[in-house]
Amino acid sequence: MAIAFTKVKLPFGWLGNMSPYRVLHDGKWWQTTEALFQALRFKPDCPDQIQTQIIKAAGPMNAKFVAKAWKHKMIVEPMSEQDVANMEMVLRLKLKQHPELCKWLLATGNEEIIEDVTSRSASGNHRFWGAALVDGNWVGTNTLGELWMKLRRELREQEDAKAVVRGGE
Repeated sequence: MAIAFTKVKLPFGWLGNMSPYRVLHDGKWWQTTEALFQALRFKPDCPDQIQTQIIKAAGPMNAKFVAKAWKHKMIVEPMSEQDVANMEMVLRLKLKQHPELCKWLLATGNEEIIEDVTSRSASGNHRFWGAALVDGNWVGTNTLGELWMKLRRELREQEDAKAVVRGGE
């Protein structure tokens, strides 16, 4: 059985980038990982102050809209290797700065984690970051879910290593 997350207020919504977990990066507080993720697609010293506009956006969706409006100034191609690396980095920050999320992530066991984009358009990047349920099967790359499962494996390995050390004391 898969753990599918969609909206912030629904079960497992904390896995989404729109969830209200602030992160500190390079001395700046970002209201959500979505805002930081979008800002990382731009040059920090861009004369249009795009990152400043993103950080001041009223919410994560507005941050995303600011980024889309300036797409022509992006230095990181959406869905590229660097984009995925940036996503992984913001997820790591989220876990490090909100330790309760590490416990929640480990509590997902071995279930597949999927960003459920079934209700969204089949076009665009939705099925790159998530997957849609089509005729009983998940269709999409589910990159966000894959990153969460990678981080969960790493957390589990760290917990196992700690248990070995404690056992040897």
